[in-house]
Amino acid sequence: MPLSQLQPALLWRHFQTLCSFPRPSKHEAALRDHLRAWATAQGLAHEVDGTGNLLIRKPATPGFEDRQTVVLQGHLDMVTQKNADTAHDFFNDPIRPRVEDGWVKADGTTLGADNGIGVAAGLAVLESKDIEHGPIEVLLTVDEEAGMSGVQGLKPGWLTGQMLLNLDTEDWGELYVGCAGGVDVTVSRPLAQEPIPAGMQVIKLAIKGLRGGHSGVDIHLERGNANRILARVINDLLARCASRLVSFEGGTLRNALPREAFAVLAVPEAESDQIQAVVRRWQQRLSRELARVDEGVKLSVEPALAEHGLSGQASRQVIDLLQALPHGVSRWSQAVPGVVESSNNLGVVRVGEAGFSAALLVRSLTDEGLDDVASRIEAIARMAGAQSERHGAYPGWAPDPSSSALKLLRDVYRERYGKEAVIKVIHAGLECGLIAGKYPALQMVSFGPTVRGAHSPDERVEIETVGYFWNLLVDALKAVPKR
Repeated sequence: MPLSQLQPALLWRHFQTLCSFPRPSKHEAALRDHLRAWATAQGLAHEVDGTGNLLIRKPATPGFEDRQTVVLQGHLDMVTQKNADTAHDFFNDPIRPRVEDGWVKADGTTLGADNGIGVAAGLAVLESKDIEHGPIEVLLTVDEEAGMSGVQGLKPGWLTGQMLLNLDTEDWGELYVGCAGGVDVTVSRPLAQEPIPAGMQVIKLAIKGLRGGHSGVDIHLERGNANRILARVINDLLARCASRLVSFEGGTLRNALPREAFAVLAVPEAESDQIQAVVRRWQQRLSRELARVDEGVKLSVEPALAEHGLSGQASRQVIDLLQALPHGVSRWSQAVPGVVESSNNLGVVRVGEAGFSAALLVRSLTDEGLDDVASRIEAIARMAGAQSERHGAYPGWAPDPSSSALKLLRDVYRERYGKEAVIKVIHAGLECGLIAGKYPALQMVSFGPTVRGAHSPDERVEIETVGYFWNLLVDALKAVPKR
């Protein structure tokens, strides 16, 4: 079934357009230029700020001129993840969506429903001729997934709205009023290479088949982290025989749970049978550990080639560092039961001729929690003789139970669906915190349809909930109070 046959048709048509434009973080210009041309053809005023964010304005429909101006907000970029056996160039190839069992998915890649569905909804509102609403501003930001530089560069005074609906959460029936802040921490150190001694064979270890996922909303699910798993296997090999690490490559994004990791090692030729036995035992162990969480985990070994690698001592130091760096939930919130307060994702690891580097993303509902976890990483780095650096920090979004935007959405949800929406705080980064810093009087709430597997090739959006999401948005725009 093509997307054109899905309802609401206007929203899905715009989502199909988004899929046809490659849009990795920091590479949204082609899509933005297309949307500017589209806005001009629709007779809609639009501007681009110095950071690259796009703002499109639409006047009120007749009779709604006295309503509050509403900002509909989403981000243009998407996370770019693919399966190892998928041939796809995210900088040139379109996303290929398909319909399957009530969901829209992509073929072996992320779909971009995060945040393409929210963006498509905003564009559909702009194009619609039969929705009643007051003045509308659609704010489409850039680079949300790779550091939020777009919204960080948002200039004060650009938006005129009194209420902002962020369309970037992924559980239908839930209204979000707060989110975690975050900070990137990088750890690095130089490493000397030396010739591999005689009597050694070179092998390549690989961890594949993990589910991965969003490093915020999925961090508490105890899914496997390919970087941590492979470090554990190598740690065992280093303890059993005089092995040398040649290279290590795991994960691709600091905000995605790493699904795959690869390491090249030099091991004694005489220990070949023992190494095969170790790999078999670890496969059995991982299958038990990750049962019902990551049943597809696969550890493999194959011959490889290399002439240089790390010394035995440097190999041990690198693996010790990977073993020590934190990953997962650090603390659960006492203020918001059932919500992770602080966490860290050991997202990307690289070891080779350029030395050691690791990219970690720390999240917390509190500034103190961010500092605590980041400080722990820095302390571990110092003990390992490595350098660390914090960058790209962004604030959390503090809940406001008295928000008029929240009241509007709760009332409209109750009237349409005959039950109460669930009010939540999310352990992920939304742009609302940064927007609130520049527009403190802006009333905000976030909602969206059901998206699963975000930041992984298993990403999918439930078709039925997209219809519910759209109806709630349309009803809310009609019910916006007067200025």
